[in-house]
Amino acid sequence: MKVRQTGISVGMLPTGPKNCITDVEGLMVGHVTLDYPLDESGNEYACTGVTAIIPHKGNVFKQKVTAASYVINGFGKTTGLVQVNELGQLESPIMLTNTFGVPAVTQGTLEYMLAENPEIGETTGTINIVVGECNDSYLNSIRKFPVKPDHAIEAIRNASDHQAEEGAVGAGKGMVCFGYKGGIGTSSRTIGEYMIGCLVLSNFGKKEELQKYSYSKMEGLSDTADGSIIIVLATDAPLSDRQLLRVSKRCGIGLGRTGSHFSHGSGDIVIAFSTAHKSEHFSEESMEQRTQLREDHPLMNQLFTGAAEAAEEAILNSLSQAVTTKGRAGRVVNNITFTGEE
Repeated sequence: MKVRQTGISVGMLPTGPKNCITDVEGLMVGHVTLDYPLDESGNEYACTGVTAIIPHKGNVFKQKVTAASYVINGFGKTTGLVQVNELGQLESPIMLTNTFGVPAVTQGTLEYMLAENPEIGETTGTINIVVGECNDSYLNSIRKFPVKPDHAIEAIRNASDHQAEEGAVGAGKGMVCFGYKGGIGTSSRTIGEYMIGCLVLSNFGKKEELQKYSYSKMEGLSDTADGSIIIVLATDAPLSDRQLLRVSKRCGIGLGRTGSHFSHGSGDIVIAFSTAHKSEHFSEESMEQRTQLREDHPLMNQLFTGAAEAAEEAILNSLSQAVTTKGRAGRVVNNITFTGEE
């Protein structure tokens, strides 16, 4: 269940109708979950998957959205963020998977986008594919490369604007957070006429760091690696890429509130975008116009607050929505049950 259903309320701003990143109009999320043995003994096991976040229902390459990324701690293996930060634009779905699945997911997403856009690499330039990852090797036989390019294509085709599945699904299937079962979590905030939504892939922290919240003390893993988190932040507020960078930094506040201190070996990365303005790939115009929120307007501070609140609650939802999961070598990671208010 969502963490709010247990009596825990995060922050002061109201959530969107679904309390989900898909509250940002037009945004879609899709998953492919892999959950099966890879050999007769069951020692090798596929416990992983792919998650796709698609900014809008049009052609993302032809109608790019404003974007930025922020590296809280850089122990991660992503693709595409150099160009996102250089040009301030996103032109592909944001894909999430496990660390060794990044090449396959990049290839699958590229194949999908090439099929949708025959101009790429022919009459126009190439395309920048964005993929983020966390290491799920405790539960998943990561060395066996269970994620294939077709899984990325399937995740994109599965995407919808419905309430996104959370917990041990998609890229979150094999993730561990605070020694308990983590994975995909999402939340949103309403800020005036605008919406801000967050989706996380949580795979960080040790159980003794989760001290702020009331939960049943089921057995959790006491000796876990530093881990990582990918935070995807979306809004329909009219922000520039520089403003998105400012807002994305506030996700670190929500991450810290849960108990993280951004460990040495943790890849803590935020990818943010705004759907308010779509930049046409094919245009003969030398100028383009866009509306941008003023820096000193009170809405900017509320967006900062919303980013922090939504990130914190998305992380808690990734825990509260997850189920006890079995993976390779007979390993089991228990879910956590929140029991009341902070």
